[in-house]
Amino acid sequence: MKTKLSTILFLCIASVSFSQSKIDKTLKKLNKESVDYIHVTALDSTTGPILLDAREKAEYEVSHLKDAIWVGYDTFQLDSVVQKVQNKDSEIVVYCSIGVRSENIGEKLEKAGYTNVKNLYGGIFEWKNEGLPVYDTIGNETERVHAFNKHWGKLLKTGEKVY
Repeated sequence: MKTKLSTILFLCIASVSFSQSKIDKTLKKLNKESVDYIHVTALDSTTGPILLDAREKAEYEVSHLKDAIWVGYDTFQLDSVVQKVQNKDSEIVVYCSIGVRSENIGEKLEKAGYTNVKNLYGGIFEWKNEGLPVYDTIGNETERVHAFNKHWGKLLKTGEKVY
């Protein structure tokens, strides 16, 4: 019995570690690290940052981080952020599925004069992989996460994948 429990525990830890390793490799390949990262554990223990969701509207509507403001990616409009976040020294955390699109949006915010912008390392996938809650459009906690597509969905290890 102890052996079975140990094996199951090992597989769970290995699965999360493997997922993190794949996210690490993907971000190193696709990102320039031009926007400072904030890691899930640091964000989870922080209060007060403005969360901006840089995914498409359909992804946001499936689930998002609590109180996140949807800003989109393909349809991103800097003017809409300026209207919502007038203090350019506000602490802002931008996220997407794993942190690629959010880096691009973070660059635009920094170029516009925002001084305290962070990119969520691993995005909503890593947030959910760490067992943290996501919410639907009416504010209820949900297990559903838009996985973007089957390729990217491999990086989401927990929750219910929606395509």
